[in-house]
Amino acid sequence: DAELGDLIEEAHEVTSFGRVAAQTAKQVVLQRLREAEREVVLAEYEDKVGQIVTGIVNRVEPRVVRIELGKAVGIMPQSEQIQGEYYSVGSRMKVLIKDIERDNRGPQLILSRGSEAFISKLFEQEVPEIANGIVEIVSIAREAGSRTKMAVTSRDENVDSVGACVGQRGLRVQAIMDELMGEKIDIIEWDSDDITFISNSLNPAK
Repeated sequence: DAELGDLIEEAHEVTSFGRVAAQTAKQVVLQRLREAEREVVLAEYEDKVGQIVTGIVNRVEPRVVRIELGKAVGIMPQSEQIQGEYYSVGSRMKVLIKDIERDNRGPQLILSRGSEAFISKLFEQEVPEIANGIVEIVSIAREAGSRTKMAVTSRDENVDSVGACVGQRGLRVQAIMDELMGEKIDIIEWDSDDITFISNSLNPAK
């Protein structure tokens, strides 16, 4: 029956409440506060899942890189890293917010640089024809750190899908390769006919 502004009093009989018990209670309360605070911060990032953001490397551990994104800190597991890429504390880099994972330890931002979605979003940022839907990325196959093959098609017969992605003198694709530390990117024309598509994907080999 409590109303706003009422004073609520409860009595609890405590038989023993030593230093260790007090310390434990304090730790539990602080942990719950931290979890609640992290939930509030991560709620801000829920609508950013699938987007690329710029973060600062906070800590490098054997299997995980921790990256600061303003108020929140996300983790980039080994499986989401680019093989052979060096991460130094304090360096700035683009990452994809892949997911928000919730487990017993509380919510955690999962970041990625090694996924196909990261490549797709980089091209979306770099190529206006992809951003406005004229050129469509049909499929991506990737060995992060080594090579990416990307199949594209155009919804406008006057627009060359491969040319749009490569850019004048290769500037667009080069900007993305620089972001990926020189990872090779093959852009090929998608075709509904399997034989033509496979032939395109193997070019310049016959």
